[in-house]
Amino acid sequence: MDTGPTGGGLGGDDLSQSSPATAISRWSFEVSRRYQHVLDKTVPHILYRWIACLVLVLIYAVRVYFVQGFYIITYGLGIYLLNLLMGFLSPQVDPEMQDGPSLPTRGSDEFRPFVRRLPEFKFWYSITKAFCIAFVMTFFSVFDVPVFWPILLFYWLMLFILTMKRQILHMIKYKYVPFSFGKQVYLDPYFLCERQTRYSLSYFFLCCG
Repeated sequence: MDTGPTGGGLGGDDLSQSSPATAISRWSFEVSRRYQHVLDKTVPHILYRWIACLVLVLIYAVRVYFVQGFYIITYGLGIYLLNLLMGFLSPQVDPEMQDGPSLPTRGSDEFRPFVRRLPEFKFWYSITKAFCIAFVMTFFSVFDVPVFWPILLFYWLMLFILTMKRQILHMIKYKYVPFSFGKQVYLDPYFLCERQTRYSLSYFFLCCG
């Protein structure tokens, strides 16, 4: 007879203890779901996304210029952006490690679109998030380490030149371009035949007239 109320009391205690954790979990899941929904809606708006990113970059640059500090954060941000750029310009599968068919090197080869290791949306999202974090860090003096910034700038420029040189040599060696323009476009033969017939009829009636 006494075990019933005791068991009920333990169940009530477990429920009361787990309810705050459950509420927090549901709230975080809802926030994450809405945040992902907003990100998904921005996917097709490439131009507006990059304009917003450019505005954020200008805000960060103005902040660092007027504060005259936080050069270590800017240097680390530059290294991170260079790493993202290499992922954006690199193919998803490295031709050096690929055993199957490589990238097309002749016009007669089968057309295969260039697939990036880092897609455009993730490239934009990583840059935007990095500048947001760096901007917040400029409000904490603990990250303002005194340093002679021209040395950091010179080192970053040398690293950028060497990295881009290696990437360009890799493009030349395997004959690929990490952009979509200039690719082959195959049209429907029925469409080409119909257009040629229409032009021929127009030319015939023009001559007869």
